[in-house]
Amino acid sequence: MVGVSELSGPGAPASGSSGQSVLVTGIGELTTNDAELGQLGGDQPAALVLDGGLIAWVGPASQAPAADRAVDVSGRAVLPGWVDSHTHLVFAGDRTAEFGARMAGEPYRAGGIAVTVQATRAASDQQLAATMRRHVAEAAAQGTTYLETKTGYGLTVADEARAAKLASAEVDEVTFLGAHLVPPGADADEYVELVCGPMLDAVAPHVRWADVFCETGAFDADQSRAVLTAAAKHGLGLRVHGNQLGPGPGVTLAVELGAASVDHCTYLTGADMDALAGSDTVATLLPACDLSTRQPLPDARALLEAGATVALASNCNPGSSYTSSMAFCVATAVLQMRMSVAEAVRAATWGGARALRRESGPGAVGVLRPGSRADLHVLDAPSVTHLAYRPGVPLTWAVWRAGARVH
Repeated sequence: MVGVSELSGPGAPASGSSGQSVLVTGIGELTTNDAELGQLGGDQPAALVLDGGLIAWVGPASQAPAADRAVDVSGRAVLPGWVDSHTHLVFAGDRTAEFGARMAGEPYRAGGIAVTVQATRAASDQQLAATMRRHVAEAAAQGTTYLETKTGYGLTVADEARAAKLASAEVDEVTFLGAHLVPPGADADEYVELVCGPMLDAVAPHVRWADVFCETGAFDADQSRAVLTAAAKHGLGLRVHGNQLGPGPGVTLAVELGAASVDHCTYLTGADMDALAGSDTVATLLPACDLSTRQPLPDARALLEAGATVALASNCNPGSSYTSSMAFCVATAVLQMRMSVAEAVRAATWGGARALRRESGPGAVGVLRPGSRADLHVLDAPSVTHLAYRPGVPLTWAVWRAGARVH
């Protein structure tokens, strides 16, 4: 790391990962996502203290308490680490040919998932784990400190259970997505019975969430309802892939069943937006996916004005959105989806945390306040505005995850 000033300071040793409390000071702009703290900095630099993997104190730098060490970020902007609430990282293989075909005019179809399924089944545990670790590290180097990923490229009891176990060792949140696609040659209703029975039994101990691809070419409303109802009986939280390829029942089903999030939301009716606005279900938008599949971008402005809670996520996967850059998603949301910088940053931090129900309580993520997890993203820029003002420029200067410096 270049240009980090670390100064010794008095104070009792802390129980953090380094065994020391850390004062991060000289913050030019501090985005907290906390209603009471708001945004700090400006005329008076801000600071915060990391202790025991949590935020211990936030306020003006001039009032900062002592800590074992101090890191002066020299006027840079600090925000919560990105919370990427939608990825598909348990995979093997390559789909560049499919991408090239789309760029030449072929439409995106859900069936391309089958290509990755074949490669993933053939890969070893070591290969799948190594691929996951590489992508997690890649995301962390760009400021992502909390990450969800899904199964869904196995589609057999053994392969889905394997994916869940491997993912649980590498990421913060794991989602069961056995209902990603009906395997080629399988009967759809029989496969849904498998997902709702033996497959769900096998994966449930290793996951927190269940998801379903409620879409033309994947699972219809009745099949999706069966999967989600069975998952809820196993005590799993619910998520839905919905309204990606056209208008459909995904949003309605997600809201009806109390899903934490419905993801994609590319094609929404006014009734869909009203339903989301009147519910606790987060609309998670995946703009990198829409660009890669040449779909329209979601109407983020209309969702926000309706009163819906919006999250941004990468949808990192080998077929339709092969990026781990949350900054790219934020810049796209600002430049092409009419979100303000503040709205997009909040959606990619607090919004993602809300979509995972991790935005409140002790150890909360997506927010910087006393008691939240010490996940910090320091930009080599004076404000978060530079994320959209300088699109494509690598601005991550330092990253702390649960109090430990990872970049």
